[in-house]
Parts: sequence; structure tokens; C-alpha cells
Amino acid sequence: MSESVTFSSLELSPAILQAVEKLGYETPSEIQAKCIPSLLAGKDVLGLAQTGTGKTAAFALPLLNNIDVKAKYPQILVLAPTRELAIQVAEAFEQYSKFTHGVKVLPIYGGQSYGIQLKALREGAQIIVGTPGRVMDHLNKGTLKLDRLSAMVLDEADEMLRMGFIDDVETIMAKTPQDKQTCLFSATMPKQIQSICSKYLENAEHVSVAARNSTVESVEQVFWMAGHVHKNKAIVRFLQAENYDASIVFVRTRNDTVQLAEYLERAGFSVAPLNGDMNQQARERTIERLKNGMLDIVIATDVAARGLDVPRIDLVINYDIPQDAEAYVHRIGRTGRAGRTGKALLFVKRNERYMLKNIVRGTKSDIAEVQLPSTDIVQQKRLETLATTLTKTAEQGDIAFYNELAAKLTAELGLSSEALAGALLYLAQKQSPIKVEDAPKMPERAPRGDRNDRGRGDRNDRSGRSRDRNDRNSRGERSEGRQDRERKPRERRPKDNGPVDTYRIEIGRDDGVQVKNIVGAIANEADIPSKFIGDIRLHDDHSTVELPQNMPEATLKHFKTVVICQKPMKMSLNK
Repeated sequence: MSESVTFSSLELSPAILQAVEKLGYETPSEIQAKCIPSLLAGKDVLGLAQTGTGKTAAFALPLLNNIDVKAKYPQILVLAPTRELAIQVAEAFEQYSKFTHGVKVLPIYGGQSYGIQLKALREGAQIIVGTPGRVMDHLNKGTLKLDRLSAMVLDEADEMLRMGFIDDVETIMAKTPQDKQTCLFSATMPKQIQSICSKYLENAEHVSVAARNSTVESVEQVFWMAGHVHKNKAIVRFLQAENYDASIVFVRTRNDTVQLAEYLERAGFSVAPLNGDMNQQARERTIERLKNGMLDIVIATDVAARGLDVPRIDLVINYDIPQDAEAYVHRIGRTGRAGRTGKALLFVKRNERYMLKNIVRGTKSDIAEVQLPSTDIVQQKRLETLATTLTKTAEQGDIAFYNELAAKLTAELGLSSEALAGALLYLAQKQSPIKVEDAPKMPERAPRGDRNDRGRGDRNDRSGRSRDRNDRNSRGERSEGRQDRERKPRERRPKDNGPVDTYRIEIGRDDGVQVKNIVGAIANEADIPSKFIGDIRLHDDHSTVELPQNMPEATLKHFKTVVICQKPMKMSLNK
């Protein structure tokens, strides 16, 4: 349907069409072509669609088209499950309203100063994009009024349900006018979402869009099984061996983007981080440098790279494995676009093999295993690069002066031409040596039995975990905690999501914490999808949560300072 429809044929205002053209949009996606006419007509819409199908523009463009720019009060409310998505949707509204004068967009989410949000509300922001928790805070304080709301969007409703926000969502929706226009998007339709639809949507247009073809045919997909070579050393080796114009490297956390970028910069690469902590201007500047060739590599998180389309990118490296097949498709979709070819490399640790299997099964892709490039391969690649550079310099450069200088030095120093050339090459390549040393190996891990002897236990063994918990009881945990553990745990993590570690959080029932507070904080701060957050147990003075094994040290350090219920989490590994 979208192939026969253009944005100009959808009766959007000239200002919005100008913004769309400026962004380089040519034809609407399937969901945009189906949703925009209905929303322009004021109808409710129920959209069943995966992330990445173009949902944001599908609701933002028509709702923005119908806004009253002279009315300085909230007219559109978009609820999003995470602050990253809230920021992303708010930025999209700002881009689409660039030529629509008088529109004010306000993202509201936890972690941002109330002062900034209150000032924007007083100034008459018409479009509010927020997370349920912070929207509830403003409603309770009386600083946000929804009585004149004309449209409401519930984005990624099933994710709201998984994160425990659905009660807040219903409370918020109940405070909005009955005659407002409502739009709900969800990848799946569990019963609670169906209940909300029947309760709050009237004569809704049903729009269902099949998931995009998961296999990116123009992308060569390979994986490297990380063994005893550190991933930092390995990525240097791969980047030196691959032929690429520009590359994007995906890591799990914001801290990782900075640390890996600094490491690669020291290794001689032209690289910069790209993460959610950067303001919009800094992100745009980094992307522009990548586009014009001033940067060759960006290290990014999933959220920061959403919507990134740089034609130069022909190599995607998954330094940290994505949590699911959908995220993998989003990542490798940064290359191989519009008929171009590209390559995607996936780093897989031994305990992540189950995640590789899930990705292969979910994408129906053939992902071949590759070995770490040998020293001979990298050395040959460096020699080829040097030969190309020398040839171009000899043909194009003004080197007559240097030829004369070389002859003079040869005579004065008593060196042969070969000796002088060798000395100069040695000096020139010191920053990025031509001769390659073997990649250092990480120390062998102790056999599992040895680790058990040290008292850690086998976390992958169900009976071993049970013994660990009994041992903690014997060390004096209160009887109330025992009663908590005997209750059926909150099922969040599918059983095939792999091994987990249990972490302790120094916030409990006495502090007023709820499961949804913990889920929201972890999902927001570490970009961990809620389905990978395991059992959460609330005790009087602390809580425990199961998370995927081998949390990066920087992420754990960050979680020590994250605040829930006005107290720092002080997360630590529960030994």
C-alpha cells in the first residue's frame, strides 16, 4: 500500500511536508500509509506492529497536523515505557514541527530536574511525551492538567505491561477526557492490553503490520566465538583486517561507549562515542562527522543509534551481543541499505551461545563462524595499506625536496638507500606498527569444581542455587525474608534466557519500593529489556534481583548510585 502513496498525497500541512522532505523521507512505510489518514480524520487507532516499522511518524505527523498552536496547554500526551523512548519520540515531534511555529514539545521522565519540566509546563507545552511514573508524579502534584487533552498515544503497550506500569497507565487514562482521540500501539496483544482497548478505544481502526523481513539479504553475517582473547584486543585485530569505509560498534551501556572509544582512539583509530547522555547537538555533530568522513567508527548503544542512516557504514560490529533477534535486526540494519552491501560481525562469549541460537532461529539467518584474524593476515593488510599510501604519495605528492634530502642523508650518514628507507619506515609506523604481535590471551578460568571449592557454587545448577540460599539463611537472614522466598516468585524471565547472577539492592519494603520501580530503573539505566530481568524479591530492608551473568563492572558501579524512592540502590553481587 505504501508504494502507491506519497506523503504529499496524505493531506498533511505544508509545514509538516517541508519537515518530512527535510528529513529525507520519500514514501510512507506501510503503517504510516495506513494510520495517517485515519488519525487525520480523528479516528481512534489500534496498531499491531513491531518496533522499527515507523510507528512514531505514523502517529506524530497526523496528531501534530491537527494541533492548535495558539492554545497553550497540553493537547497531546504520549506514554512511553522508558525514558530513552520518551526522549526519542519527543525529538521526533520536534523534528516534524520544525517549520510549524508555536509548537512546544516536552519530554518528562525520571532523572530529569522537575524545575525544567515545571518551567516548560508553565510556558504552555502542547505535546507531552512521558514515562508513566513521572506523568503520575505531575498529576499527583497538580502540575500537569489533562482535562483539555485532545489526543493520547500509548506506545509499546505490551512493554508497559511487562515492566509493571499498566496500573499507572490506566490511572492516567482515566484522568483524560472521554471524547479525546486515542491511539494504541503494541507488538503483541495480551488480555490486559485487549481490556484497555475495549475500555478506552471507540470504533477504532485496526492496523496490523507484519514484522519486517528479519534477514537482511545484502548483509554478510558472521560471528566470532570469544575464547581466551580479550574482546578489546580482538576488535582491534578485526578492524585492522577488515575492508570497510565506516563502522558502527554496538555495546550495552553508555559507559562502555566512552571506554571502548578511548581504547580504540589510543590504538590509532578515528572513533567517537554515541550515547543517550549526549545532548542532541553533540549527537548530531558526531553523526555529521561520520557522514563527511571525519570519523570512521562510532561506538553506540541501541537507543542512541535508532534511526541512524549513514551511507558510509558498511561494517556493523556487535561487541556486546544484542538481547534478542529484533534488536539484532535493528543493529545490522545500519548497513546494507538501499541495495548497498555490508557486513555484520557478532562477538559471542561462551555463556552467550544460547543467545546466538535465539538470534539465528528468530532471524532465519545463516551466521557463519569466523576465526580471529591471524597475525599474518593483519600484517599483510597493513603492508597493503602502506603500499597504497606510498604509491599515492609518490604519484601525487610534491616530494622533490624530500628526494634530495634522502640522497643527502644517505651520503652524510653513510647509509645505504635500503637502510635509510627502513629507518624512516620504522619511525613512521611506530604509532600503528606494521609488525603484528600475537594477541595476548586471558588467563584460563579455573575448572568449575575449583570455583565451587572456593564457595561460589555452580550458578547454572538449580540444586546449587538452592543450597546457596539456604546458606544465606544460616548466616542470619530474617525469618520474614524466608517467608518472602517461599512465595511463588514473580515470573519475568523466560527459562531459556541463560544463566543469571543475583544482586542485592539496599532498598526494601520499608522504603516503599515496588517491583515496577526496580524494573523501571534497571531497564532505563542499563538498556536491559524487562524480559531479561529475572526474579525480584522484596524484603523489609533490601531487595534482590536476578540479572544476566557477567554484568560489566562499570554498569554495576553505576547502579550503586541510581536512586529509587529517594535512596541509592547500592547494588552489589549477592554472594
